[in-house]
Amino acid sequence: MDFVTLEAEPRTPGKKETKQVRRDGHVPCILYGAATETLSFQVPQMELRPLVFTDQFHRIRLNLDGKTYDCVLKRIDFHPTEDVPTHVDFQRLVEEVEIQLRVPVHFIGDSVGVLEGGTPQEFVHKISIRCLPKNIPDSIDVDITSLEIGQSILVRELNIEGVKINAASDQTLIAITRPREIEVVEVDEELLEGEEGIEGEEGLEGEEAEKGAKGAEGATTEDKG
Repeated sequence: MDFVTLEAEPRTPGKKETKQVRRDGHVPCILYGAATETLSFQVPQMELRPLVFTDQFHRIRLNLDGKTYDCVLKRIDFHPTEDVPTHVDFQRLVEEVEIQLRVPVHFIGDSVGVLEGGTPQEFVHKISIRCLPKNIPDSIDVDITSLEIGQSILVRELNIEGVKINAASDQTLIAITRPREIEVVEVDEELLEGEEGIEGEEGLEGEEAEKGAKGAEGATTEDKG
């Protein structure tokens, strides 16, 4: 796994100081972890974009105050109305100390069921794992090539050396569902013709009734004369 290098500057904790950091276009951050005191620092907002706005997982090499720390991004707080990070937590990676984190799940291959017209339904895009830093995967890759219509892959089917999956064993990762069938209703043409004939008869009866009414009116006029 490659590292993303992040250049940071120390900052003074405090509400007033933190507000000033944000006004200057930086994001307040902290670093914590085993055998490490919590360190407060700041990073230019633009420097965080490759880490924040991505579905990829990255290890980070943090250069801070003359020292280098290997770490991972653990939490991001965003502005309530703007797509802007307001605070970021990083956790230091310490050799031989397990870490818990979430990594992306990627589905690999062309499913047999999809090629036959099925629809893939993905239920998990990230999953929580626990492992040593040396075993952190870039992603959990799931081969779906042999998956047929009506079949699915569950968490318990994952087997990754050195990695513990923190999820229910019966949780579905992906399923191939049957395509929705469109019901075709056949219409009896003779029935349609019969309905049209009935409508025509009703129209004729209406016309004859109208003529009869006019005739009655004429006869009444002559009688009066």
